[in-house]
Amino acid sequence: VRRLSVVARGGKMKASLTARTSLDPVNGFTYEVLDESGSGLLRSRVLHAALEAESEAKRRQKGAHGALSVANYDFEVEDWTSDGLLRVAIHPQRKDSLLMEGSIFLTSEAADLVRMEGLLVKRPSFWTRKVEIVRDYGRILGVRVPITMGSTADILFAGQSTFTMDYEYESINDVPVTMSQSER
Repeated sequence: VRRLSVVARGGKMKASLTARTSLDPVNGFTYEVLDESGSGLLRSRVLHAALEAESEAKRRQKGAHGALSVANYDFEVEDWTSDGLLRVAIHPQRKDSLLMEGSIFLTSEAADLVRMEGLLVKRPSFWTRKVEIVRDYGRILGVRVPITMGSTADILFAGQSTFTMDYEYESINDVPVTMSQSER
């Protein structure tokens, strides 16, 4: 279950959406909207569009095109953060709207991905200027999964806009998830 929200025009426009999503080898990425409220424009142009863009990327197998891999990024170890995470700079090998210039943060024990943050290197549209993204990851049932994603973008004529997406897992690889199994 994903909870998406967007705030634009200095808080004057808001929208939210809750959707049940699924990803499997047969049907690909699918979603069902459970609830939505707020600005119809933001719901259609941002929230529904985000889910549709993910569906299209999965359908076209573009996931690998934006993957955190040596095919897409150069990696440069930087330093340790005050909370004991290793900061590694990521530099995209090409300008692509799925790639960002920034850092990943790994645990010291297992080099497990905890967070990814940076700026998109290619604007997703003419109207969107600078896009900053932060993604947090956790381990559930032994699988590394996204937990939250947030972005701040400068939109032409609309100003700064924020987008958030929170993930809640009902099952992973067909195994039901309980809160006690979450290793966030």
